[in-house]
Amino acid sequence: MILRDPVHGLVSFETDEQSIVVELLETREVQRLRHIRQLGLTSLAYPGADHTRFSHALGAAFVMTRFITRMRSLHEALPFWQRLTTERARDALAASLLHDIGHGPFSHLFEEALPECPRHESWTSRVLLDDSTEVHRVLTRYDASLPQRVAELVHGHHELPFLARAVSGTFDVDRCDYLLRDAYFTGVGYGSFDLDWLLRSFRLGVPKAPGQAPPLAVDGAKGLPAIESFILARLFMFQQVYFHKASRASEWMVARILGRLRQLALDDVRVAGTPPAVLSLATTGDASLGDYLALDDTVLWTALSSFRRAKDPILSDLSTRLMARKLFKTYELYGDAQKPEVRYEALARAREIASKSGLDAETYVGLDCASDLPFDDQDSSLSVIFPGGVAKKPADVSYLLGRLRAERVERVRLIFAPELREEIDRALKDVT
Repeated sequence: MILRDPVHGLVSFETDEQSIVVELLETREVQRLRHIRQLGLTSLAYPGADHTRFSHALGAAFVMTRFITRMRSLHEALPFWQRLTTERARDALAASLLHDIGHGPFSHLFEEALPECPRHESWTSRVLLDDSTEVHRVLTRYDASLPQRVAELVHGHHELPFLARAVSGTFDVDRCDYLLRDAYFTGVGYGSFDLDWLLRSFRLGVPKAPGQAPPLAVDGAKGLPAIESFILARLFMFQQVYFHKASRASEWMVARILGRLRQLALDDVRVAGTPPAVLSLATTGDASLGDYLALDDTVLWTALSSFRRAKDPILSDLSTRLMARKLFKTYELYGDAQKPEVRYEALARAREIASKSGLDAETYVGLDCASDLPFDDQDSSLSVIFPGGVAKKPADVSYLLGRLRAERVERVRLIFAPELREEIDRALKDVT
């Protein structure tokens, strides 16, 4: 199979061990990813961000083929039981393609809106291990134990540390693809980094103990700038794209819609058009695998459209606003205003304004705290190797990474209905 990809150019899966990718692409669970946007509702801020989990899965699998090629140029130095065999390569290719198979509609947004429900990683394991899925049947045709091995790899567990971290780690194939892909489709340059040089810089590290398989490492003379550009790309994408105010506001609105559905269901009020999986997740915290896999962006958009006609005024109003892109506004809190006592004082004042305006305060005003750790110095999955085999942590040999060590990216905002903006601006002048 040869495909054209806007990010990687020609993408091919032509060898015998890569044939598993071609077979898995034909399963209904992988095809479902065509109908799930990679960035949820980010297209409300960046109109080009309509790319899907399907294209990302393909991209991650292709990056894995390149990683395998690089590791095989090095593994002759290893004993044969630690080398990247055809079986191990096939496992890694399947895991890289299937790592997002459990995502719900709007990707991460859906699970953030229903925080008490299973995460997409749990759903991924269910898809892999349930014998009713086409993915499971393809995997078991190769080996009865392959679904379990792929599930473990997706969660970062494997006898070869360098392979485990390539599937789930700081510099894994997932991040290598999504940073470039998200930057391309949002039309920004923030996510660019030198993937070619990063892959070429990978090498085998120093085993933690004699007889153990080596971890993943980079060449100190060549690889450090590639690592730095990768971390900076991730930092900038969170600052400018993933935490964009329009995305966060729309996510807040979806969460309130699903929360309202949950409350209505618990009050034994059924809303027409609610997908069975959404109703089950909202009321019990779980759903059958079949119902869950029936969910995608199209199903949820159809439900949101139907909710505009709901008898419940809050559900109808929120859905109408979202479908028309009449998004809630934001008020960013900077510096000392981010301190807990200040942010909650600001929230209390804003909710008081909402209540006086006749709006449900907890629905129409909220506090959004978005955060991420672009570079976790505690993650020892990658080391920098210098002449003589000396291994160092990246942050110990890079001024830039040393400064970013454990630095959390955080954006704290009030989110509220737009008609409250003027009053909230006036009320918060002395607080922020």
